[in-house]
Amino acid sequence: MTNIKEIAKRAGVSVTTVSRVLNQHPYVAADKRERVEAIIHELDYIPNRSAMNLARGKTNTVGVILPYTDHPWFDKITSGILEAAFREKYSVTLLPTGYDPKRELKHLEMLKTKQVDGIIITSRANPFQSLLEVAEVEQLVFCEETEQPELSCAYINRFQAFQDGFRFIQNKGYQNVAFTTGRTDRISPSTQNKIAAFEEVFATKANRANMLNNCYDVSDGEAAAEYFLEKAPVKPDAIYATGDEVAAGIFAYARKNGLRVPEDLAILGQENLPVSEVLEISTLDHHLKRLGTAAFSIFHSDKVQKQKIHHELVKRKSL
Repeated sequence: MTNIKEIAKRAGVSVTTVSRVLNQHPYVAADKRERVEAIIHELDYIPNRSAMNLARGKTNTVGVILPYTDHPWFDKITSGILEAAFREKYSVTLLPTGYDPKRELKHLEMLKTKQVDGIIITSRANPFQSLLEVAEVEQLVFCEETEQPELSCAYINRFQAFQDGFRFIQNKGYQNVAFTTGRTDRISPSTQNKIAAFEEVFATKANRANMLNNCYDVSDGEAAAEYFLEKAPVKPDAIYATGDEVAAGIFAYARKNGLRVPEDLAILGQENLPVSEVLEISTLDHHLKRLGTAAFSIFHSDKVQKQKIHHELVKRKSL
């Protein structure tokens, strides 16, 4: 099997020179570089990238921890990361967890074996402290606000965003407002902040009458609409959905059952997906692609940073 010693011998250069050519080191004489590259091509040599990465201590690869690879929220964040990484000639390794804490910690071990230079965590299953017991703070960037000064993050003020969404509904004159959320566990910032925003704006406790958890897609939206409109103690006049796909499901159920939108039921979605534009559903855009771009830029800067991404209400005909 061809190795760099053989390439060096054939090219009449040192092993160090071959190594520099393979690692694209700038300080190699042009004639030596040409000879080495010619021999590499002639022998069809494919370098062992893992060994090279260990030798130089850098992989030009960033890992991205995300719960799902088929969810619009994380798809938008990942899209921003990928575009920014491509510009800087970085590879991206997606590390799905399904919100399994053990799998998440296992992914972090890639930092110890130098398979990636750092990891961007779009959403976590573990408390911060558990993550920091496995990884160094400078190796991580979070896509949520972190109070610890040593932790880098690109973030949305989720409480303020949800508050603006609920106030928009309230200012339109709706009072019997229901909403859907995603995860129910105590670690989910989105769920915590949406509940807190609802309770502050409407000065009432969120409960099964006005809240439904684990809503992610169109079918969940239809099920949520059926629950709120047919089974809940108080029939809502407006629903703030977890995302635009959920909002589309609520919209579909309302239309199938002869309800007018927004006269009989107002709907607010989230993330400004194409389906919300097609159905003319008002939505709150968190600008998640910008969030992903900012997260990668922070990682690439090698500096502790906290960058806030501003949200935007997109007003259409459903509210």
